[in-house]
Amino acid sequence: MLNKYNLSSIYTVAKYTFKEVLKSKVLVNTLMIGIGLLALVYAAYSFSYGSVARVALDFGLGSLTISTVAIAIFIGVGILSNEIDSRTVYLVISRPVPRYAFLIGKLLGLSLILFINVIILSVMTLSMYFFIGGVYDPLIFWSLFFIGVESFLSLLVVANFSLISSKVLSVILTLVLYVVGHALDGIKLLTTVKENKILSYIIDGYHFVLPGFYKFNIKDFVLYKQDLSNDYLFNLFSYSFLYSIFLIFLAVFIFEKKSLD
Repeated sequence: MLNKYNLSSIYTVAKYTFKEVLKSKVLVNTLMIGIGLLALVYAAYSFSYGSVARVALDFGLGSLTISTVAIAIFIGVGILSNEIDSRTVYLVISRPVPRYAFLIGKLLGLSLILFINVIILSVMTLSMYFFIGGVYDPLIFWSLFFIGVESFLSLLVVANFSLISSKVLSVILTLVLYVVGHALDGIKLLTTVKENKILSYIIDGYHFVLPGFYKFNIKDFVLYKQDLSNDYLFNLFSYSFLYSIFLIFLAVFIFEKKSLD
């Protein structure tokens, strides 16, 4: 049950987690990735014909998505294993700090690191886009927002896997879910799937259990100047919010049942 002490514990764990990840120089790596993004976007601009700004934006948003998801998986996979290895988790929980407060604090700290990473990479990508003559479009910022949401969900997915499996397997399973979650929309359109009711039921069932990452890819709407209704954006935000809450509760449930011996 949340009270003043538990909220204080969550804040303390989040602050400790944030500082520890900063010591790993993850932001230095982010800056290096950002510089690489600038170079790639500029290269796409230099070797493109026609609507060069659109090509550069396409390349930039795609690279940004891959980079932020990779960072999310990198920082999220060791959410508990690193604490067990250093025996920090035993010291914190023995104070006593509720397990859920410890885990939520860890997730908050990692989420803040991820948020800063997304902001840095987004600013660098947009800077290059506008430098080469890109035109402002509100959907660009919605696209960046949902790239951040997608990376946050990836963080929660890999965190859940890391509570029940090894680091390597957690990364593999998260990548599988990520790839399948993006391919799902195209799979539904296959003739084989349409003609096979069992496959259709399986894919429909996937939507109720596992994340449909393809939903957050609104890049095509940005590139081809297509409008998205406020209702669609609100529903997408609601989906991401509810699924995030589900993943957080699932992680807490797993951690509460997990043996730390």
